[in-house]
Amino acid sequence: MTEKKYTQSPWSLQDLFDGFEDSKIEESYQALRTNVEQFETYRDDLKADISPDKFLEIIRKLEEGQKLGYRLYGFAELSFAANTQDQKAQIGISRVQQFLAEIENRTLFFSLWWKALDDQNANRLLDVSGDYRYWLEQIRNFKPYTLSEPEEKIINIKNVTGNSAINMLYDSITNRYVFKVEVDGETKELTRGELMSLVRTSDPDLRARAYQELYRVYGEDSSILGQIYQNIVRDWKNENVGLRGFTSPISVRNTINDLPDEVINTLLEVARKNIGIFHRYFKLKARKIGMEKLRRYDIYAPVSESDKRYNYDVATAMTFEAFERFDHKFAELAHRVFDEGHVDSEVRKGKMGGAFCSTLGPDLTPWVLLNYQGKADDVSTMAHELGHAIHSMMAEEHSIFTQHACLPLAETASTFGEMTLTDLLLENETDEGVKQDILFGQLDDAFATIIRQIYFALFEVEAHEMIANNASVDELSEAYLANLKEEFGDSVDVSDEFKYEWVSIPHIYGTPFYVYAYAFGQLLVFALYKRYQEEGESFKPKYLRILSAGGSVAPIPLLAEAGLDVTKAEFWQGGFDVIEGMVDKLESL
Repeated sequence: MTEKKYTQSPWSLQDLFDGFEDSKIEESYQALRTNVEQFETYRDDLKADISPDKFLEIIRKLEEGQKLGYRLYGFAELSFAANTQDQKAQIGISRVQQFLAEIENRTLFFSLWWKALDDQNANRLLDVSGDYRYWLEQIRNFKPYTLSEPEEKIINIKNVTGNSAINMLYDSITNRYVFKVEVDGETKELTRGELMSLVRTSDPDLRARAYQELYRVYGEDSSILGQIYQNIVRDWKNENVGLRGFTSPISVRNTINDLPDEVINTLLEVARKNIGIFHRYFKLKARKIGMEKLRRYDIYAPVSESDKRYNYDVATAMTFEAFERFDHKFAELAHRVFDEGHVDSEVRKGKMGGAFCSTLGPDLTPWVLLNYQGKADDVSTMAHELGHAIHSMMAEEHSIFTQHACLPLAETASTFGEMTLTDLLLENETDEGVKQDILFGQLDDAFATIIRQIYFALFEVEAHEMIANNASVDELSEAYLANLKEEFGDSVDVSDEFKYEWVSIPHIYGTPFYVYAYAFGQLLVFALYKRYQEEGESFKPKYLRILSAGGSVAPIPLLAEAGLDVTKAEFWQGGFDVIEGMVDKLESL
């Protein structure tokens, strides 16, 4: 069979709506209004002795409304990502956020009743709840942090015009940035994605100019971007620590992820203790590229002069092959994403930078955003985001409430997908220089995914404390620079403009403390991949079980089924032992 070729293109959102003028949008809004009106009639049925049948009927009605809401929000969000300057999309997001906040307020009585229900009757209903069980258990986990119905309603309304609005403002400001850099004697205007491709070139001066331009632009707006961050952090603390009673800002995320604070503290501590492995790596890399010492500009520099590019059709074919070699189902699901036009891979001004995968429900194939430019790391990013999509599709037999894995497990399939691709690239590559670049690229990626994210999280912890004590934007920038200098130690020179890096990290704005999920996922995958290499085919059922569970099982018992104990420091150390082995291998080349 001849492999189908794919070309770069925007995505199609027709599986949602044909555009903001589509009459089905208003029909969906009306259907959701009707749904919630019907749902409100259940309020009087919510008694301790409610029958299981009535209880499940109520949940299914809530699920029906959730699906409608996901479609409406997803369309606006994906339209905005495709063009952050599109005023229709900006208005569409604001409208749907406001509407869904109102809907959430009208349906709030169910979760409040469920949290307040006595344990005996709650367990009686949990025993008959089937796939909804873990979702219901998670709701009850938030019982200690729940306020009264009027208070919860106020917070929901506040979030639309407060936190969500200010995050959209951050996105609109930063995605309109144009970066000017001299390349081959010509000044070019670049998007952030295009600019970041230059930090992996073999030209050290060009790498430096790219970073300097990045932080010149962000630095000019650091005052306003920093103020946005300060307000997000204050809002997070006021609501979650001040009103809800969480013990710390990070414990909010830990509870959402259903992971004890101790597990995450252990992860952060073990990562911090192992920073020397990467210091050793950066010193090795400096020797390989003929520098006495790396500058922060150089950490992603190639070790060979090769500037190999992969055409888009070649990249897609390689990704499918890597997935196929692991499991036919993986390749089949990846094809589905492309065949349904759910990939936006073009580089365009105004388009959201970076990459992501968006799952809008079990009955819809996920959408994947890329900014593909042909470098090896672009191919890896493709495999990564398709891994997310595969994870969602493996779990599409679940309800909309239990399809999504918690954030730390959400990185499992994506990172695993990258590793299968890397193995294929190494196997097929004949150029020793390119092969060496791939091996060093693995360590670069491990650094970016683990240590870089850990230090982002450590900065977040510090920043939240500092802002509570009225720290200025400049003080936060100095604290970030000190954080970087600990991260790199004596292995890398860090210049002062990197103090503005923190205002360029969208995750710490939009999803506080999200970032440790990357490190959790990467170290977990090292453990899983090592098992796969050792056990071969017998490993697959355990791995597929993790993916197909989605968000229907708590993370710690789910991983325990595969023989993994993430509560122990030894587990995390095992991941770093794998990395140390990779450094040993490179030193022997």
